Amino acid sequence: MAQTPSRYRLYIDESGDHTYNLLDRTSHRYLALLGVWFEQGEAYVRFADGLDAFKREIFGPRPDEPVILHRSDIINRKGPFGILCDEVAHRRFDEGLLRLAAEGDFKMVLVVIDKRQHLRQYKRPYHPYHYCLAAMLDRYGGWLGYKNCVGDVMAESRKGKADMALKQAYQDVYDKGKYSMFGPEVHGKVLTSRKIKIKPKEANSPGLQLADMLAYPLKQAWLAERGVLPRVGEFGKRIVGATCGKFNRNDRTGKLAGYGRVWLPHTT
Repeated sequence: MAQTPSRYRLYIDESGDHTYNLLDRTSHRYLALLGVWFEQGEAYVRFADGLDAFKREIFGPRPDEPVILHRSDIINRKGPFGILCDEVAHRRFDEGLLRLAAEGDFKMVLVVIDKRQHLRQYKRPYHPYHYCLAAMLDRYGGWLGYKNCVGDVMAESRKGKADMALKQAYQDVYDKGKYSMFGPEVHGKVLTSRKIKIKPKEANSPGLQLADMLAYPLKQAWLAERGVLPRVGEFGKRIVGATCGKFNRNDRTGKLAGYGRVWLPHTT
């Protein structure tokens, strides 16, 4: 009797925007997509339980108004995150988040696109988010196939027309291999659904919250490594240290480039 393959779910969030505006500003020039994936079983439940315990420790019990981690709300001390104005609470929050990231049993891929270079390279450039999505699905699908596993995909809602376009972009990769280095038959073997799952922040998905927390600092750290930024902040360095072992790599060589970190367009 054939063994049932392990099932995974990829959770995606972005840092930056998908427009071609203000490309001379570093903050607008680079878009990053971070995807983290968990086996849908004990590993994910353990992470979700740890995240709930972390929130109770910092914010107390809130059964009717759960705290949902969102980087912009944290930075602006919005809503329940006003408690982080207290230095002790802020330090406990940072340490708890680092512990969750370090102990979580997940893999990840970071895709960054230089939109200015992309615009210069193509007369009719691809949609940056959708182009990054295809690159991410190639790495996730490649990993699933290599491990003889299957999985699906969940992204955070970007509202309205953007969500509809994202659903279509995912189906184009699945059905046609659009923007992909694989044909559709590869994705069809390992992805269990031709539809991407889209959830709002209010859904309180642990995987999406993790992607939200990690996308910006990991993008900034890579930009600093490439000399785009002069340095990365101390907390960003600690995030990198806590998660560097989570990146997808070539199992044989340990190579990171092209597996766990992907730079677009492919000029360097």
